[in-house]
Amino acid sequence: MMTASACLFGLMAILIRHASQQMHPFQIAFFRSFFGALAALPLLLYGGPRLLHTDRLGFYVLRCAIGALSMLAGFWSIAHLPLAQAIALSYASPLFVTIGAVLFLGEVVRLRRWSAVIAGFIGVLVIVRPGTDGFTAASLVALLAAALTGTVTISIKFLSRSDPANTIVLLTTLLWVPLSLPAALLVWKTPDASLWPWLVLIGALGTGGQYTWTHALRLAEASSLAPFSYLQLVIVAVLAWFAFGETPDRYTALGAAIVIGASLYIARREALLARQARREALVGKAEPQV
Repeated sequence: MMTASACLFGLMAILIRHASQQMHPFQIAFFRSFFGALAALPLLLYGGPRLLHTDRLGFYVLRCAIGALSMLAGFWSIAHLPLAQAIALSYASPLFVTIGAVLFLGEVVRLRRWSAVIAGFIGVLVIVRPGTDGFTAASLVALLAAALTGTVTISIKFLSRSDPANTIVLLTTLLWVPLSLPAALLVWKTPDASLWPWLVLIGALGTGGQYTWTHALRLAEASSLAPFSYLQLVIVAVLAWFAFGETPDRYTALGAAIVIGASLYIARREALLARQARREALVGKAEPQV
């Protein structure tokens, strides 16, 4: 599931760059949402109207509004940055998740995880290179997208406690349509006939990637799945070289290695701590009550 997700999201990034040569990325984001919602509707045939029921609709709207902003920023960065650099910066999301878990979930993060977060941001600085000729403001937009994605990830932790994965996927794709429309209207241009098949495919790939990603996280721990998700960077780098003649520079490669290493360590530590907490809870239940 996670390998499929990485492939689908990687192909979607390539098509976004292709479509951005004729259309503003905000408009591409809307069509990704619209056709992605159509691609998600078959879930209703499987689960029925009950999939649309939730007791947290207000939370969904807030989560999807943040997700829509993340999508707009992410699509804009894909259109204006070398593809490998844009995807590499998106992997900074777990760093922001750790910070958000401390601020909003009250989690206790100790020295080793903080060290990984600091190392990860050093990797980000290697990629962005502020103060040099290689710096571009578009990289800050990519970091904004990563930070917003981290916020969305934290929200999924709340929703997955009460709602099934198909409900999360379906409601998210449906809400993204009206939430992404205002930005698209500001730059609206009727697509050429040759562009429509690519826009439909972007929506289908996005929903397919989200579906496989969501279900993968329900089937296994994030720490065991993380290495497969980084396959997306390899796919994007290879396809960007074939399609657009882009070659990642050494700073992007080095920075990406640091960021990915830090993210893998954070995921591993979170999994170990979660297993330890479960063992302690089981031991507590097994102790005789006095």
